[in-house]
Amino acid sequence: MSGEQRHTEPVDVHLILRRETPDGPQVLLSRRAGRVYAAGLWHLPSGHLDGPHEDVVTALVREAREETGVIIDPADVRAAVTVHHRSPGGASRTGHYFEVRRWQGEPRVAEPDVCDAMDWAPLAALPSPMVAYCRAGLDAYSAGAHLAVHFQRPGDSIAYDPRTDRLHIVPDLTGQASAARPDAAVKEFAEQALGRIAQWTDTSWAREESRVWRVHGAQGGTWYVKVHQNERFHSREVQALRTWARQLGAAAPRLVAADETLRAVVLTAAPGRPLHGAVLAPGRERQIFQWIGSLARRIHQASPPRAAPAGSGPATVKADRHLAGARSHLRPGDEEFVHELVRQAEGLPPLEWVETHGDFQLRNILMTPNAAEEAGNREVVVAVIDFERSEPGPAVRDLVRLSDAWSGRPDLFEAFLAGYGRPLTATEQGRLVVDAALDSVSGIAYGAAHRDPELVERGLRTLARLRAEHHTVLSPTGDAM
Repeated sequence: MSGEQRHTEPVDVHLILRRETPDGPQVLLSRRAGRVYAAGLWHLPSGHLDGPHEDVVTALVREAREETGVIIDPADVRAAVTVHHRSPGGASRTGHYFEVRRWQGEPRVAEPDVCDAMDWAPLAALPSPMVAYCRAGLDAYSAGAHLAVHFQRPGDSIAYDPRTDRLHIVPDLTGQASAARPDAAVKEFAEQALGRIAQWTDTSWAREESRVWRVHGAQGGTWYVKVHQNERFHSREVQALRTWARQLGAAAPRLVAADETLRAVVLTAAPGRPLHGAVLAPGRERQIFQWIGSLARRIHQASPPRAAPAGSGPATVKADRHLAGARSHLRPGDEEFVHELVRQAEGLPPLEWVETHGDFQLRNILMTPNAAEEAGNREVVVAVIDFERSEPGPAVRDLVRLSDAWSGRPDLFEAFLAGYGRPLTATEQGRLVVDAALDSVSGIAYGAAHRDPELVERGLRTLARLRAEHHTVLSPTGDAM
């Protein structure tokens, strides 16, 4: 031992009672009151262990019942993060934060002598004033951390103050603070553009190369920080946002800052929620797809059309490589169908080029209803994000992945065309079939190699649809041969 006194400290437990809402996750908070520490500040339901006979999970279940009235099955308790804390007065303790998503009963103020209010708060917009220790635990939890240190200094406020944020996340076994946290250079770049950032929330797609965070400024405001996986994606997105995408106005994010060395960008938050996975009434879907068609028209008319460069037809040269990667997942006849499409694609007439988004699908299209909900006649505004595959090409390039969304629903395709303002030409229809088939094979190969089952399934689904719709392949004019 380096000293004569052995280190001892209290152990406490904190309940992160979490519920999901259309606007994001919320957590239950209580406001401390009476003759208690940090009276008037918001805090998680929490408490100390009663003694050496009580383990941390048992203590959490007991404290939840005593403070909020809810009943929690120990089997539903999940470890979130552990925080080693020291108060401004110098006393230290260890807090175990637990997440619970299932419980019985409605939360209520069960101890009015120490709590005078209880409410649900957005995890991405926690209220003030809040106990700094509690806020440190929730910030570490949002970052996906397992362990954090929060040692305050004499003179620090008990209430959370972003100017004296003492949270330090301990790196995990990979040497990283957390997969959900950016590295120091990206954090510095973002704060140079936005000022002090109070919270980072990982919003990446569940793929290894996806790195996107929603950030909240210490003085308010919400933005997105994105690190591209390669220079090509970075340059495409930056070029689009600096030029033609600006004409979309509120229907696209605005570029705040870009760093070519880091391949990072800071973007404003586009309004709405992704349509991916949304369940809507058929009439509402038709309305939305008409808006999507209108948005696609705005993209394709953002700059004058031009003649296609020589040799810019379908990407058939990559077909054999993608087929090799997808072969083990293909059904009998799929490969022959694609090969015949590739052969026919050589005779397709060129299509003029326009600006295209390149990854125009429901997960990148946002929907925002306006405030007229009570009238039962909401207008729907759609916006688009993720321009890293943006480049000039034929307009049907943006229908390749979107077409999966109206499979089996010709009314949605008709609604899209109504918003787009014109039908597809026969040549565009033929090009769409070829490009959709090639994109499907590419997606299957990539998904199989990178353990992305959604890409594999979408590719197989699209190939099956194309083969069902086109028992024989198309002629260069889009007619069945």
